[in-house]
Amino acid sequence: MNKKNYLLDLNNSKKPFIIYKSDKGFDLYTDFSKKIILNNKNIEKFINKNTKLKSTHKETDLFIGFFGYEILNNLIDVKIKKQKTINFPKGIFYKPETKVKLSNNLEYKKTRSSEPSDLFKININKKSYKVIFDKFKKKIKSGETYQIKICTKYSNKSEIDALDFFGRLVKSNMAPEAFMIKDKNYSIISCSPENLITKKNNFITTKPIAGTLKKTKNLNKNKALTFFRKNLKETKEHNMIVDMERNDLSRICKPGSVKILKKKIVEEYKDLYHYVSLIGGQLKNKVTSLEIIKAMMPGGSVIGCPKISTLNLLNKQEKQSRNIYTGSFGYLKFNGDMRFNIIIRSILNFKGKSEISVASGVVIDSNAAHEFNENYIKAKSLMDLYK
Repeated sequence: MNKKNYLLDLNNSKKPFIIYKSDKGFDLYTDFSKKIILNNKNIEKFINKNTKLKSTHKETDLFIGFFGYEILNNLIDVKIKKQKTINFPKGIFYKPETKVKLSNNLEYKKTRSSEPSDLFKININKKSYKVIFDKFKKKIKSGETYQIKICTKYSNKSEIDALDFFGRLVKSNMAPEAFMIKDKNYSIISCSPENLITKKNNFITTKPIAGTLKKTKNLNKNKALTFFRKNLKETKEHNMIVDMERNDLSRICKPGSVKILKKKIVEEYKDLYHYVSLIGGQLKNKVTSLEIIKAMMPGGSVIGCPKISTLNLLNKQEKQSRNIYTGSFGYLKFNGDMRFNIIIRSILNFKGKSEISVASGVVIDSNAAHEFNENYIKAKSLMDLYK
């Protein structure tokens, strides 16, 4: 198979497809026999039913797709007040019949010219951000939360060639949880670096990221690691998130089995360095897929700590729906294995509009200007695709 022509032909067709980062390249899924649009009423049945189907050991014995932020809140009985919304689905999963392995070099050249707008509007300016920041600082001082992530959203009106965008994105900013979805009326591209769940048999891992440093000419990974270790704010933030993820895992894992497998390492990306740990544990006997998802989602590293009270504070404050942002993309296999990321560093294109959502963490000794600028750094590699 000529992968270059295959991608070109597939992208020019009206056939939906999904590309997901694998260990050696990318996996492409298409020829979907089922498309399930999730809502608050059918999500539990979907998870319970489709992780108990008989597996024939085919690589396509799975459902692949995403849970949005709103539906995950509802799943754990956290309420979201009425918000401004674009009426994007709360979650969509697909049953593929074809899987194609691709290399890291996605050979594709667009044939249709498009000029997407590079003029983005931000939903919270620096002044408004400072007001929200100060409000949450008071909540931290009163003990209602210890860390909270303020979300900002950049949006514009544009049609995009999702495969062209994705190919350029992963070429410049490859990430271990990168993915794209192209369907008839929407597309998502993402260079997410963060794995939330990898479950194989009775072992589960999660890889929280807490700590961000902008790259400069004078920095390398070793210097970044030294910075994180000496920076009290970054260390506090990281330790809180690791403790919270350990606690989430402990709800579904055998007592004493949850361990830190990799502690406070640095990962390098296009514009920044991240402070990362890896945690794993042995699952309890007969724990269900639904129990795993309820324990782990939404991912705590992009919400704050403690998770539930912080979600409640965020949901009272935010005026716009997050849609996919801080939801989870991945797959549920028929045998119960699963892999899910946290949807960050992503573009949602729907009804001729693109939106990019980002967030930075606020702790007791955070600085409003620094956190606002950190959000811009995170969004920049995505906004650069429109130039």
